[in-house]
Amino acid sequence: MGDPRKLRNKYSKPKKLLDKVRLAEESALKRTYGLKNMREIWIAVSELKKARREARRLLSLTEAQRKKEEGVVLTKLRRLGIIEDKASVEDILSLTVKDVLERRLQTRVLRKGLAKTMAQSRQLITHGFISVKDRIVNIPSYMVSAAEEGTLRHSKHIELEFKFEPKPEAKEATAEAKPEEKPKE
Repeated sequence: MGDPRKLRNKYSKPKKLLDKVRLAEESALKRTYGLKNMREIWIAVSELKKARREARRLLSLTEAQRKKEEGVVLTKLRRLGIIEDKASVEDILSLTVKDVLERRLQTRVLRKGLAKTMAQSRQLITHGFISVKDRIVNIPSYMVSAAEEGTLRHSKHIELEFKFEPKPEAKEATAEAKPEEKPKE
């Protein structure tokens, strides 16, 4: 059996937690992408750091060695839809956190038009109304690959239109409040 594995964070905290500029940037990203907390941004940043670190390592290799190893990194990022098909290793260095956040399920649902707001998108996902490849996914941070993007849909019928109709008692009250008009002779 053995000991249970030790769970580790998928992110690292910034060195200066109370840096005013960084907080302003992260707050703007949090509002734009409807994120729950800053940790979701930090996870995206660490994923981006991994890819950029690998790209810098590949650029330091000789041309022959780079050709052998660059396919792995480029294939992963192409599969996720973060970079285009004709992108090179140098293009990985120009990626931003927004490129990674755009591939989240929460963002893809909104961009596809299955929800009207980012908050509604998150709510639909967590309540099990969104499916990917005919499987319900209830994790807003799920990274949608380029191949899966076409299979996003509602898993259950849902009415997103909000129609306000006053209660029948309210209609009667308003009718009584208006004085009856006398017909003109």
